[in-house]
Amino acid sequence: MKRRFFLLSAVATFLSACSSKFKRYNGPEITHIFVYKDRRRMYLVSGEELVAKYKIRLGFTARGHKRFEGDGKTPEGTYYIDRRNPNSLFHLSLGISYPNAEDRAFAEYHGRSPGGDIFIHGRPNEKEDWKRARKNGRDWTAGCISVKNSEMEEIYAMVENGTLITIFP
Repeated sequence: MKRRFFLLSAVATFLSACSSKFKRYNGPEITHIFVYKDRRRMYLVSGEELVAKYKIRLGFTARGHKRFEGDGKTPEGTYYIDRRNPNSLFHLSLGISYPNAEDRAFAEYHGRSPGGDIFIHGRPNEKEDWKRARKNGRDWTAGCISVKNSEMEEIYAMVENGTLITIFP
């Protein structure tokens, strides 16, 4: 009986470790992320080598550069990954350094806020939020870049803070 209990405990521990959203990555360092909004694609690169590619979803008003809070646009330009959120409302998330000084100056000139909290993230944790997001169509975020949760787990493991991200129209 003790042996059976021990075996079941070991199997349960192993399975829970396998299902963890925190993956390990032992490949080449990701040096740059390239996002092509019009193609809805994101590429992770090491030097000149393509390491991974993903289909993405964007802000609900994807066309154009993010200028103001609430405009639903995904920024364009070069930024960097500046934070990690393992407890995100969207599975996992990596923060993008938007707004930069130019973005802030433009918004201030127009008497508005540039917004912030732009991330690469997974799908909403709450089923109702995901149902609402899907009703909004292909692009549903408030300006972020979204991928499937399993893909976000890979990206979260692969990308370090400080990695450059260039977002093209």
